[in-house]
Amino acid sequence: MVKRRLIGGVILCFCLTSAIAVEPPTTAIIGTPPQPAWTQLNSQQKDVLAPLAKGWDGFENIHMKKWLGIADRYPSMKPDERQRMQERMREWANLTPDQRAKVRSSYKDFNQLPPEQKLVVKQKWDAYTNLPPDQQQRLREGGKSSKLLAPATDPTSTSATTSITPSTTADGSPRQVPATAETSKH
Repeated sequence: MVKRRLIGGVILCFCLTSAIAVEPPTTAIIGTPPQPAWTQLNSQQKDVLAPLAKGWDGFENIHMKKWLGIADRYPSMKPDERQRMQERMREWANLTPDQRAKVRSSYKDFNQLPPEQKLVVKQKWDAYTNLPPDQQQRLREGGKSSKLLAPATDPTSTSATTSITPSTTADGSPRQVPATAETSKH
């Protein structure tokens, strides 16, 4: 009886392993399905995504899907949101693929920061955006920015010594934030 079970078990194992050896399991590729080419977009999508028309067919499927989602939400946006979205699309369209990768990386790094550091970055960004354009330009040309993940000082402090580079401008030069973390009054 024990012999029969042993032989039965060996035969069962042999059958199972031979089936795997004959037909290896297929791998499922998980990804974003192909998205429509520019010529396949409807007129509303083309109007909204017009700043991206030139490079549309070169985008990865996942990025096309993101932009199509924005185009679908566009009609329900407030006028100022629409204007801001159009400006951002124009800036994005003017970036090289390398610059886009850097911006995505900076965004990803920012999202991984602890909440306290995010607050410091936002405060510095607000202070920077409230500066006159000539001072912003001087800061960009100064090249005194450091990595996004540089150690931050106390978020309640009014003077922080770290600078960050949250993204790049449309011309590819890095955006920098001043060394002080003054909060803007909104």
